[in-house]
Amino acid sequence: MDASESGLRERLVDVGVDLVAREGAQALTLREIARRAGVSHGAPRRYFPTHLELLSAIARRGFAELAARATAATGDGTAPPREQLAALGRVYLEFAVGSRGMYELMFRHDLLESGHLGLRDTSLPLFVRLVELVGRARPDADARVVAGALWANLHGIAQLWGWGSLQLATGADHFAPLLRSALDAHLGDGA
Repeated sequence: MDASESGLRERLVDVGVDLVAREGAQALTLREIARRAGVSHGAPRRYFPTHLELLSAIARRGFAELAARATAATGDGTAPPREQLAALGRVYLEFAVGSRGMYELMFRHDLLESGHLGLRDTSLPLFVRLVELVGRARPDADARVVAGALWANLHGIAQLWGWGSLQLATGADHFAPLLRSALDAHLGDGA
């Protein structure tokens, strides 16, 4: 692929990232991305033979951004595991609330299930980091199971917060108390 082809491929992904941020995952059609990129509606197929491949390339950008934020939040990794888990949880929830369209796209089952698209290679390192920190915080437990439950809890908080349900039910004006409670539930109070 020469530089101009690589440039067009990146431009299509850039347009998709912008489109999902502005209008949500449902707006990500090949035709709309091509239109906004200023190319024919068939042009994206040269670089992304299927719609899922283009969506996966866009979602990979979201996972890369989330990973960068997570790395920045945990610093050099020397803080106690619970502090790092609190930082990861905060970053995850901030990303989910602030980038709802991208967040929705990133966790689409059809994208994650399709192993040949390589999205799991981008998403799994975040979970591996979560498992490692949970293992340090809870050496008595099956770290993968506890990490999975914690992640599911955070995902639920993100979804319900985004819909406004948690604010209504709890009266909370920020998700921080819910994050603390989730950490307490999975790691023990003050673990």
